[in-house]
Amino acid sequence: MADTQDPIFQIQRVYLKGASLEQPNSPAILLEQEQPTVDIQLGVNASPVAEGIFEVAVTATVQTKIKDKTVFLVEATQAGIFEIRNLPAEQMGPIMGIACPQIVYPYLRGNVADLIQRGGFPPVHLSEINFQAMYEQQQAAQTEPQVTQ
Repeated sequence: MADTQDPIFQIQRVYLKGASLEQPNSPAILLEQEQPTVDIQLGVNASPVAEGIFEVAVTATVQTKIKDKTVFLVEATQAGIFEIRNLPAEQMGPIMGIACPQIVYPYLRGNVADLIQRGGFPPVHLSEINFQAMYEQQQAAQTEPQVTQ
């Protein structure tokens, strides 16, 4: 029988929480010969669901434009439900800001590429992300004194 104080970290489920594809200027924009610019934004959100159960979601927004017109806009959120118990409080931030997103992100990458391809475009492959560096940057930004004018 396991000691009730043993640390627990288990994936309960990974799922596509939401996805959208918009092509507001189709079909005319599809005839353009110019290469579009691509803007990719990522975000991580963690929230408690129940005692010891947390949802960690990674959201990607991919927007391509030619001049000032959108070719396509994809927004997708991939989430995971994790059971995390008996960990020291100082480890919870890195677990939910680094370990959990690293588990969820490959699913998001595949879903974004698939959605874009199903929209009739060559897939956009999201690059690998160093979630530890991203987490450390966020922590540093939160501890910097805010300059007010």
